[in-house]
Amino acid sequence: MRFGLPSVKWPRLPRSRGARRRLVRAVVAGCVLALLPSTWTYAATGGRVGGTGEAPEREVGIVFGAGLWRGGPTPYLARRLDAAAELYRAGKIRVVLVTGDNSREEYDEPDAMRTYLVRHGVPAGHIVSDYAGFDTWDSCVRAKKIFGVDRAVLISQAFHIRRAVALCDAAGVEGFGVGVDDVHDATWYYGGAREVFAAGKAALDAAFRPDPRFLGAREPGVSEALAGPPAR
Repeated sequence: MRFGLPSVKWPRLPRSRGARRRLVRAVVAGCVLALLPSTWTYAATGGRVGGTGEAPEREVGIVFGAGLWRGGPTPYLARRLDAAAELYRAGKIRVVLVTGDNSREEYDEPDAMRTYLVRHGVPAGHIVSDYAGFDTWDSCVRAKKIFGVDRAVLISQAFHIRRAVALCDAAGVEGFGVGVDDVHDATWYYGGAREVFAAGKAALDAAFRPDPRFLGAREPGVSEALAGPPAR
């Protein structure tokens, strides 16, 4: 009896020149279609993406969740929050809306984000939490419909920020995106590759504008924070 790996039969390329040409055209067309949503995010955001120094003054800054590690923000999320704290100290934003996942009791992105920001000098009264920001589209829609945000500085990693700006635009929030610089490690490259597929979902969200997974009643947190006394 002989043991070994089963043989693999690879598909054969078409033999005729015409058939091979049609195959190449089909592959190229597939690649073009796959990249169209990413092209849309670049076209839709124009010159509205930059660093913290280029951000305009807005009343509200929105920080999107990026996971927790041992109860605190992941390094990627921490850098987003560092950028938000920098914008706050520079007077470019007055209120920080932290939006993330709190779908289960033991996982609370917004509270971890709030704790980090307070520890880095942002007053608790100037931080508002959105506990149902389960994805970028949900966060943008809830910022508009639940928290009444019309314009904001959006803060995320560079590979994600254009999608965030495009989706918030579609949801009715005029945004300027701050793309946080980061180490180009395996996570960075994974995030960049993932964006190709995420952009497809984003294009569908922008076109069909589905309701978020959870909407709920309007919340006055942002307006109350803006109406409160300025930080000292």
